[in-house]
Amino acid sequence: MNSYSIQVKGIVQGVGFRPFVYNLALKYNINGWVNNDDKGVNILLYCDDKSFKDFIFELENNSLKLAKIDDIKYEIISSQKEYKSFEIIQSTNSNNKSTMILPDMAICDDCIADINDKNNFRYNYALTNCTNCGPRYSIIKTIPYDRKNTSMSEFDLCDKCAKEYKDPTNRRYHAQPVSCSFCGPNVSLYNNYNELISQDIDAIKQIAHLVNKGSIVAIKGLGGFHIICDATNEKAINELRNRKNRPNKPFAVMFKDINSIKNNANISIKEEEVLNSKEKPIVLVKKKQNTILCECLAPNINHLGCFIAYTAVHHLLFRYLDNPIVATSANLKDEPIIRFKDEILEKLANTVDYVLDFNRDIINACDDSVIQIVKNDISKLRNARAYTPTALKHQKKTSKKILALGANQKSTISLAFEDNIILSPYIGDLNSIDSIEYLKRTIQTFKDFYDFEPDTIVCDKHPNYESTKYALKLKQENPSLGLIQVQHHYAHILSTMAEYNLEKEVLAIAFDGTGYGDDGNIWGGEVFLANRKNYKRVNHLKYFKLLGGEKAVKEPKRVALSLLFDSFSLEEVLSLEIPCVKAFKTNEIKMLYTMWQKGLNSPLTSSIGRLFDAIASFANILHTQSYEGQTGLQCEKNYDEKINEAFTYEITDNQIDIKKMIKEIVLESNPKIICSKFINTLVNIILDIANNYKDLPLVLSGGVFQNKTLLEILIDKLEKEDREFYYSKKIPLNDGGISVGQIYHQV
Repeated sequence: MNSYSIQVKGIVQGVGFRPFVYNLALKYNINGWVNNDDKGVNILLYCDDKSFKDFIFELENNSLKLAKIDDIKYEIISSQKEYKSFEIIQSTNSNNKSTMILPDMAICDDCIADINDKNNFRYNYALTNCTNCGPRYSIIKTIPYDRKNTSMSEFDLCDKCAKEYKDPTNRRYHAQPVSCSFCGPNVSLYNNYNELISQDIDAIKQIAHLVNKGSIVAIKGLGGFHIICDATNEKAINELRNRKNRPNKPFAVMFKDINSIKNNANISIKEEEVLNSKEKPIVLVKKKQNTILCECLAPNINHLGCFIAYTAVHHLLFRYLDNPIVATSANLKDEPIIRFKDEILEKLANTVDYVLDFNRDIINACDDSVIQIVKNDISKLRNARAYTPTALKHQKKTSKKILALGANQKSTISLAFEDNIILSPYIGDLNSIDSIEYLKRTIQTFKDFYDFEPDTIVCDKHPNYESTKYALKLKQENPSLGLIQVQHHYAHILSTMAEYNLEKEVLAIAFDGTGYGDDGNIWGGEVFLANRKNYKRVNHLKYFKLLGGEKAVKEPKRVALSLLFDSFSLEEVLSLEIPCVKAFKTNEIKMLYTMWQKGLNSPLTSSIGRLFDAIASFANILHTQSYEGQTGLQCEKNYDEKINEAFTYEITDNQIDIKKMIKEIVLESNPKIICSKFINTLVNIILDIANNYKDLPLVLSGGVFQNKTLLEILIDKLEKEDREFYYSKKIPLNDGGISVGQIYHQV
């Protein structure tokens, strides 16, 4: 008999890991103990060698589905004590917090069965959960993950819940949010005058009735409130668009179950798997024609964001709903998702008619994750609920404590300490005071989790990014802080390299919407030779002018016109009988030509994202856009896989020159031909450049590669050539991954 000390690190708290260990010890007749601390889980086994080996094998190979073991260390220790039983003992604290925080998880099938079982004391209880599901990140203040450190600390357990909570053989053993209608939080329905109308199951029945009748309401979820309405009621949806000032941006739709989604969308086996997974993210799937859903949910695009009810509140609600529901984040434009009922009533009283709330506080806001399936694998568009905090392991330990502040759009932060890189949930665009406060709050949250005080700050080079301004302010307040600024598109590439722990030199393609270049211009069509510490720009899209700066981003017709000015004289442009020219008055074109000639408010850009804008205008699809990425989605809708041809381009003096492409486009009027040949042209450009560096692996990153059609065609071509290539899957390809790239430069 020996005493063995085991330390397990990773996502091992809040997942039922200690009772799993307890029951495993009982299975092999092993004595000893298990506990949590702020590094992970500690185990002491008193047993013979064979029992120890059997235990370790099962621990490593048959662990819990919510757990993620990063490291197991064990050793024989000298001990005078002979243990007579196996126990779960008190958690301990040290001064070095490093255990990973578990994301919130969708309600499990067992808990759904509980709320539907009339003989179960949790029948109809809207906040039912267990160690296999429910809130984690959204309710935790600090680690270790114990009830006293969560927003459940004020709710004392009743006898029935306490019995489950203390029983290591029960799936609710130490499930920190465990409660029931007798001892836990309750659901309440309010009107938009903050008057209480009803509670518990009556409140859920009543709000379902209101939605069925056409009302627009707010409902509290895991990480914040949703605004919902009937997804088959065109009048309600258009009213919501009017109230939210959201004329065209797609709405996500929540469904009762997978069969309901199948009735309204064409989904692949992989999409069904992800929709039904324990995470229950929003998944972009292909629309079906002629369903009960309104076309105005996602106008002029092929895809619809679908997800399945993921809390007990949702499942009880769908008992009484007639149809699927719009479920969009409750917030004002450019502000974070709202966590509190009173803030809903303060900011959105004119948007929602009623509010369904519960009195378990959301400590940390977390929006819904958005996924699309690319070549039978996930690609994250928004990395949030159920996937974050996202933990990556670096091959080397760093002695530094690094905080990366990301970009300005799709903001995230990342931390690095020891061999850990931790990515925060999606924060949003830093375009308002509230969103900047949310950034600061998220930083403080993660500092509290890990007793983390950075000695190095990493940020973008853009002087007007709020994240950059905040980094400079932190440096000013603490001059001893190291401050590093990393170029935006290089950070995109580094984020993909971080996901795969790439250290070697790569050929990097960064196609994006915008980013501050080393020469002060707006980059976005970049080719680098890069490693983890350095990069060299070897190709880029030839610069063109953005007429009116930011206004050109909202008006694709301005980008198209600028490209025409590059290729034709003013007289020739005025004589062109094409839609993007007809979208202007003659005097407007002349004024914009003067701006173009003199470079007035016309910054130079190499952006492929802006090139998509121009193509949408040339194809007469869209001349003014109301949300980011609209042109790309609508170009994708017009892609015809039967069209294999591409436009002409040249690569001279390291510049990708598209002047010949523009001259060919003006002779074409069919939007499908324009969009298809353009996407094929981008593929050809990438392959053409890649053939000059056949010995280097290819890394693809940047928001343009969220275009599923472009990425899938490219993957097919690269696989046929047996080319080594990488693109992010766990980390967003868009600006949501920038902070990880910034930090990878420094670890």
